[in-house]
Amino acid sequence: MSQYYSHDVLIIGSGAAGLTLALNLPDSLRIAVISKDKLSNCSTFWAQGGVAAVLDNTDTVESHVADTLVAGGGLCREDAVRFTVERSREAIQWLIDEGVPFTRDDSASEGSGFEFHLTREGGHSRRRIIHAADSTGAAIFNTLLACAQKRNNIELLAQRVAIDLITEQKLGRSGDRCLGAYVLDRCTGEVDTFRARFIVLATGGAAKVYLYTSNPDGTCGDGIAMAWRAGCRVGNLEFNQFHPTCLYHPQAKSFLLTEALRGEGAILTLPNGERFMPRFDEREELAPRDIVARAIDYEMKRLGIDCVYLDISHKPADFIRSHFPTVYERCLEYGIDITKEPIPVVPAAHYTCGGIVVDKAGRTDLPGLYAIGETSFTGLHGANRMASNSLLECFVYGRSAARDIVEQLPLVAMPDDLPSWDASQVTNSDEDVIIAHNWDELRRFMWDYVGIVRTTKRLMRAKHRVRLLFAEIDEFYSNYKVSRDLIELRNLAQVAELMIQSAMQRKESRALHYTLDHPRQLPVAFDTILVPPSADD
Repeated sequence: MSQYYSHDVLIIGSGAAGLTLALNLPDSLRIAVISKDKLSNCSTFWAQGGVAAVLDNTDTVESHVADTLVAGGGLCREDAVRFTVERSREAIQWLIDEGVPFTRDDSASEGSGFEFHLTREGGHSRRRIIHAADSTGAAIFNTLLACAQKRNNIELLAQRVAIDLITEQKLGRSGDRCLGAYVLDRCTGEVDTFRARFIVLATGGAAKVYLYTSNPDGTCGDGIAMAWRAGCRVGNLEFNQFHPTCLYHPQAKSFLLTEALRGEGAILTLPNGERFMPRFDEREELAPRDIVARAIDYEMKRLGIDCVYLDISHKPADFIRSHFPTVYERCLEYGIDITKEPIPVVPAAHYTCGGIVVDKAGRTDLPGLYAIGETSFTGLHGANRMASNSLLECFVYGRSAARDIVEQLPLVAMPDDLPSWDASQVTNSDEDVIIAHNWDELRRFMWDYVGIVRTTKRLMRAKHRVRLLFAEIDEFYSNYKVSRDLIELRNLAQVAELMIQSAMQRKESRALHYTLDHPRQLPVAFDTILVPPSADD
């Protein structure tokens, strides 16, 4: 039997952004944090590199801002970059105070003003990446989750898949406020109703729209699709970052090789051992990710090879094992000793730079609805996210949204009762094979046609294919009971269409969006903002 829940704040997503917001809200509020899988199945948990922040006394806000603007291909919103970077140190201090076990640096110079080890990654001019060895995400997630579990006012609910947002407009009431969400309980198969004074989307990105990705299975653009259907604008969804170095092995699934490897001297080579990055960029292996990913893609296509190689074996074995224990152990499981041999790598979809349009408090176009983390579009990343700025964005905007919610509390009452989910007109499906086939087809044509290198013809093909899929998915959704696979497929198709539409509107090549039909960059940069039909009437 379906359940009815009431909370002050409903947070959809259990990663860094969602937990940060929950922990920065008062103990007096009733908070629900829901996750579609187990709580740890989020991109945060798998993040290896670290968090970019101005921490060393030899570093400056201006330097971090300048590096981010350069990496962003002229499309970052400088006010958003400055807002984030200026709050980086206090965000890191909050994490330290919460108990995150960042790696310390016993050899730090007296003038550095910081006791933790800092590494350097692509696009950064300084060492400013604070980390916990090479499993920073797990260290942060485990710490924040433990803190949340100690709070009696925070209800952590796993195996819950959000289906759609509930708004005043959808219910035929006056106004456009977001009131709650319908959520599938995977354990019971029932759709529960959640109402809340404030709803926060912290659902991560949409990299699962591509065939090859470094992300966990759940990154299906759920928040972006739900917000779009509810009437929110989205921005810059043509900019999808492909991480240059994911492990290429038939038994490995979505294992990313941290950029810190290249920060500590790893080089990229062809099968014959020849380095190739110096031919593409003077920054060599430390060039921004879009440049490195395109270089790898070019060499693979030029030579007809399945992968290139990442080699750090020239470094001392003890150094490698101490700095990259996770990478070392994981590769060893596949018979690769990174202290003695190079690692086969390929690019894979990694990060969604665009998302739901928000302000500095994480507010969307709908009153009561916030979006934070990778699902949002703040303007921080521009046309290419700089390494390790993503976790920083989660903490800064999570804390900012929490402050705004606290300020709004006196003005917002609990919504009136909401109608339960109506499943009276649907039946159990006996054709789930359709979902599997559509899922596979969508991810394959997005990889082939809307990937690292694009053309107008490829985008037109993708547009035609996604419209045909939409028709099948809508029919299936209207007639059969919902499942996780169906919900995610519906969301993936929606986000894929938005990505294609955004890519077709950009008549230039800029950072992550590279098209052979418009190879030059226009002199003036503009964001691609899409407005839902209902909001544009």
